[in-house]
Parts: sequence; structure tokens; C-alpha cells
Amino acid sequence: MPAHLKYLSRLESLFRRKRSALLDDLRAALGTASRTTIFRILRAVGYFTSYSHAGRYYTLRRIPEFDGCGLWSWRGIGFSSRGTLRATLVFLIGESPAGQTHEELRQRLGLRVHDTLRSLVLGRAIGRGPFEDVYLYLNADPKKAAAQLAARRQLQPPAPAPGSGPLPDPSLVIDVLVEVIHHSKEDAAAIAARLLAAGRSVTAGQVEEVFRRYDVKKTARSRWRASQP
Repeated sequence: MPAHLKYLSRLESLFRRKRSALLDDLRAALGTASRTTIFRILRAVGYFTSYSHAGRYYTLRRIPEFDGCGLWSWRGIGFSSRGTLRATLVFLIGESPAGQTHEELRQRLGLRVHDTLRSLVLGRAIGRGPFEDVYLYLNADPKKAAAQLAARRQLQPPAPAPGSGPLPDPSLVIDVLVEVIHHSKEDAAAIAARLLAAGRSVTAGQVEEVFRRYDVKKTARSRWRASQP
């Protein structure tokens, strides 16, 4: 067997047993201590480095099943279609219709990112502004940032009506409303299914409560209610 095919066979065998691996795992599987050789093989097949765990884990490009935000996790190890944590944060913040707080990003990514956010702000890769009692992280473009801030203000919940049900946590409320923006014709059950597929735990009833509280998607609410026993 040619040397490069031998290495590829060993690599495939390793990733059949586990979905991500440390450099030491790769050294043992490939039978070489050479970083140059290891990364030449990885580049040949395509790979991702984890955005969590200080980038110490690797997976093959074909393995992750990324969600709508380009994120995938295996046993608590996070990978992003954008590659690095910095690039992932710039994307998530820049593309968010209403900006992102640190807590929203922490819940989505599964780790605290204060230091990385501070570095991105200092490097002007993202913007930041005070909102309520926290910082809201925004697109680096001032016009887009202003639109995000305006959208965030519109998303502030009104005072609950007597007898109203509980809302999900604030970050999940934002996710529901973002899904409504992108899928305006879908009902509460469909929105809940989309969020569940993206790894967000929510029920159709909670989505319905968001609809009711924000007075959105009356047609979808009617369809959802009609489907209930």
C-alpha cells in the first residue's frame, strides 16, 4: 500500500471510532510524531479545529452536521463551519438581526467568551453598546449596528397580562422572533421544530406564548390553536 493511502486508511479508522481527536490521538493512529506529516494529511482530506477547548480537537470536514448557525458539538467539544472562535463570533454577531449579548452567545456556544469579545471590539471587528444593564454586541458597520439596536429595542417584552403563561428565557425569545422573521408563514409547531433541530429546547406552547406576548403571527396562532385537542 502506498504511504499516503496507509495514512489515510489509519485516519479513517480513527475517526470511525471517535468523532473528534487530539493531536496525540492522531500521532498514535498515524504512527508518526511529525506535525508536518499529520497536518499535510489533514489538509488533504479537509478538517476543522474546535472553537472550544483552546482549539485542541480536530475532526474531518465530512463529519460535522452543522446547525443553522454553523455550529456542531460532540461530547461538549464545539466546532464551527467558520473555523475559529473569533470568526464564529463575528459571524453570529454580524448576522444577528438584533445583536447578541454575552449570555446569549454563551448559551449558544457553550463557553464564556468575554476575553474574545473584548479583543474583537478593540480590533473593531465588531461593535458594542450598552443596552439595559448589559453590553449588546453589534455589527462593525455603524448603520447595521444602529438597525440591530433598533430591532433589539422593539423586542423588549411588554408587561405580562394577568394570567399569561411564562416566557422562555430571553435568549430563546430572541431565537423564536428571529425564526419568525425568516419563516413568517410557519406556525408555532413548525418554529419549535426548527429550534429543536438547532439544539434549542422549546415547546410549541412556549412559542405560542411568545407569539401572543408580542402580538405576532395571528394567522399562525390560529392554525396552531386549531390543531390542539
